[in-house]
Amino acid sequence: MSDRTIIDWPAWTASPTGRYVLDWEQAQLDSVVSNVFGYHALQLGLPQLDALRENRMSGRGLVLDAASAASLPYTPPPALSLPPHREPDAGAASAESGKAAEHETGETGESSPPARGRHAPGGRNVIWCDLLDLPFETQSVDLIVMPHTLEFTSDPHRLLREAERVLMPEGQLVIAGFNSLSLWGVRQSIGKMTGRPFMPARHELIAFTRLKDWIKLLGFDLDRGRFGCYRPPLSSDQWLSRYAFMEAAGDRWWPIFGAVYMVTAIKRVRGMRLVGPVKVKKPVRAPSLKAAATSHTRNKDT
Repeated sequence: MSDRTIIDWPAWTASPTGRYVLDWEQAQLDSVVSNVFGYHALQLGLPQLDALRENRMSGRGLVLDAASAASLPYTPPPALSLPPHREPDAGAASAESGKAAEHETGETGESSPPARGRHAPGGRNVIWCDLLDLPFETQSVDLIVMPHTLEFTSDPHRLLREAERVLMPEGQLVIAGFNSLSLWGVRQSIGKMTGRPFMPARHELIAFTRLKDWIKLLGFDLDRGRFGCYRPPLSSDQWLSRYAFMEAAGDRWWPIFGAVYMVTAIKRVRGMRLVGPVKVKKPVRAPSLKAAATSHTRNKDT
């Protein structure tokens, strides 16, 4: 089983199954990111999905790494490459500190590869770097979207820590992934053993319950979670259409078994309280209510 079979996103997204999943995810992301405000937003990986299409922030970037490049139908030019360190090239700018090599798409007069526009929408900054070592300052990004990014990285814990580091307090993190607790997850497990995986994922799928524990340990508050794509893991439009009724039924009766989940979390930075030596005050005794003793004098007749 070759790596190309696992990470061949272009072929999979062009299939009926891929279009079915990406259509659902695109609709959900359009609804989620449209109400997130700030200055800088990043999408990590999966250039076939425009996760920031409905977001209105001025600085929106698409961050890609070597795994993302392998999933593209073209090889990026050397000018777009960025070594996995934090030193910038001349004239490069990052989202906040100017430490990432960016390439403007659709706004410069430079020549570009013919296929680049298919993966970098107009007005986006494409940043090539190591996702496990993001070239952005701490607390400099307002929104991070990771569509299936954790399923391709070799260290999902470290990637989540990097996302937590660059996010500003009250910043939002959106994660989309395949649900291992579903019929699609079962078929993926069987397919990997037989050498014919059903979904593109380099590593094992991450269960929704495990992901919730990870993001809570990093100090995030789970804002919302949603599941979708309840139709069976089929490969043709005809059969997928026949099971369209399962969308409403699954959303009502077995919501946690959807093929795809999407999690929205908010970074919380709780304030510290300095505690010094505790001074114990002695209680004040209540005044006595006893009457004072008085001397009585009797006048005697003489």
